[in-house]
Amino acid sequence: MRLSRGFSLLELMIVLCLVGILLGVALPAYQSSLIKSRRADAMATLVEVAGRQEQWRFVSDRYSDDLRELGYDADPLVTGEGHYRIRIDACPDASLALCFLLTATPLPASPQARDERCAALTLDARGRRGATGIDADSCW
Repeated sequence: MRLSRGFSLLELMIVLCLVGILLGVALPAYQSSLIKSRRADAMATLVEVAGRQEQWRFVSDRYSDDLRELGYDADPLVTGEGHYRIRIDACPDASLALCFLLTATPLPASPQARDERCAALTLDARGRRGATGIDADSCW
């Protein structure tokens, strides 16, 4: 009787198929969680900038149109993870003295630029959250 060592070709093919199936299931879920975590960084930055806007308005009786006035190094601001650009605009229905609109848009070189569900995130002085994209309602 011959003693066999190692694995047969059939056993290796079965293992490779199982690994492929597991990767096919796990990889999209992993990529989705990465996109959500990067989006959360943009949301946190929007909330932080909104808080600084309220502090600025308390002191100067108006909202700022320059992120440098709020203590940031640049205008527009890039989020901590470097995937979104934050800018300040006036609300569509009011002047900047009364209402600001913060917008977080993905940087073109960022993997977030491929996020079709929630392309850009917005937050205004009234606390209204918004987004553009395929599934904008569930972004926040």
